[in-house]
Amino acid sequence: MDHLDSLRLFARIVERRSFTAAAADLGLSRSTATEAVRRLEARLGAKLLERTTRHVAATLEGRQFYERCAAILADIEDAEATLRAGEPHGLLRVDAPALLTRTFLLPELPSFLERHPKVDIQFGQGDRLVDLVREGVDCAVRVGEPADSGLAMRKLGDLREATVASPAYLERYGAPRSVDDLAGHLMVGFISSRTGEALPLEFTVDGRTREVVLPSRVTSNNADTNADLARLGLGLTQAPVYRFERELREGALVEVLPQNPPSPTTLSALFPKARQMAPRLRVFLDWAAAIFRAM
Repeated sequence: MDHLDSLRLFARIVERRSFTAAAADLGLSRSTATEAVRRLEARLGAKLLERTTRHVAATLEGRQFYERCAAILADIEDAEATLRAGEPHGLLRVDAPALLTRTFLLPELPSFLERHPKVDIQFGQGDRLVDLVREGVDCAVRVGEPADSGLAMRKLGDLREATVASPAYLERYGAPRSVDDLAGHLMVGFISSRTGEALPLEFTVDGRTREVVLPSRVTSNNADTNADLARLGLGLTQAPVYRFERELREGALVEVLPQNPPSPTTLSALFPKARQMAPRLRVFLDWAAAIFRAM
């Protein structure tokens, strides 16, 4: 392993906080990674990493060295990308909600891979905001307006939302004909990850957004669970329409107050800030944005 490769390895260990994960990312054995860091520390005459049975952390000297290495490696990557004329290549790690991935991205994926034969994609599926650098993720696709995370963001599109309930619920509580008819109704509360409180329902009335808070007998912080709870007749709920597509088609759920829809939900891609975006990420974001623009 040459000196530059050892610097790349060291930086990856600091970012991933793991010898094993960093070695896997770079196609190395753990023993090779351990020996390379030992040689690097001997060369510098300084201890760079503190190792425990659970994780790896940079020492003070290691942190200072990492910050310089990261800048140098970024310059090298910029230069290499220029010489390659930005040709997309390499493994792209994308974290996105499972249903959204299956509904929108997978049907178009074969054409993307054919267009970019040197790009491979690894999908992770979740709703939490992953630590992109530590977990080795290139970008996270998220529904809703993300909080300020220090990450770069690109808006991919807007998702139409709907208010839904089960036929059994509407038979029991009545189908509201206007927002003013919601008194006496229940909602399946969706718990905000920011506030820990149930979000109000939103309705567009005369071009303005009106918020309505209804009693909740049951709440959840997972949109799939909320859809299941609504299907069981436990209240009204709101989410992007694609989440209810099958239930609406089969009649398990019914759209309520379609003339007063919730405001659309933003769909965004979050990724680490960099002076130059990797070509594989750039073409993926362009492709994903085109999919959601065509909806």
